[in-house]
Amino acid sequence: MLERDFFAILSALRGQDVMFILVGGLAAALDGAPVTTYDTDVVHSRDEANIERLLSVLADLDAVFRIQPERRLKPSASHLAGPGHLNLITRYGPLDLLGTIGHNLGYHDLLPHSAEMDIGERVQIRVLDLETLIAMKEQLAGEKDRAMLPILRHTLEEQRRKSGC
Repeated sequence: MLERDFFAILSALRGQDVMFILVGGLAAALDGAPVTTYDTDVVHSRDEANIERLLSVLADLDAVFRIQPERRLKPSASHLAGPGHLNLITRYGPLDLLGTIGHNLGYHDLLPHSAEMDIGERVQIRVLDLETLIAMKEQLAGEKDRAMLPILRHTLEEQRRKSGC
C-alpha cells in the first residue's frame, strides 16, 4: 500500500526553497473546505533556478511518472519548463506538477491570489485562495470539479459570513 504523506512532500519542496503554490483539493482543505484528496497539486515557478531545485527534490522523493511507474521514467528540466501537467508518484504519494492552470495562468500570475500558510513544524507554503480555486474549477468543469464546486462555494460563503464581508 502506498503511503500518502502530504506534509512530507510539501516540506521537502520548501526545504529546498522550491517556489510553488498549492492548488487543488489539498489547497481547498487547508482553506477550510471539508474535502478529501489523494494527491498534492502544485503550480511551480518555471524559472531555471527553481527547476533545478525542483529536480533535486524530485530525485530525493524518488519521483517517477505515474503512467507505467515500473519503467521508472523521471521528469527532466524540459518537462518542468513547459506549461503542461506532470502526474508523478513519489515515495510519499502522488504529486501533480502543473506549469499552468486555468487559462494559462502560471506561478507568477497566481501569486496575488495566494497566501502564505503555516502547515506545521514551521513549514510555510503558498496556498491558492478559495475564490480563485473556485474560478479555476469552474473553468475546468470536469466531473470531479463540478462535484466539488458546491462544497467550495459553501465554504467561501461561510468564511465571508464569519468575517462580515
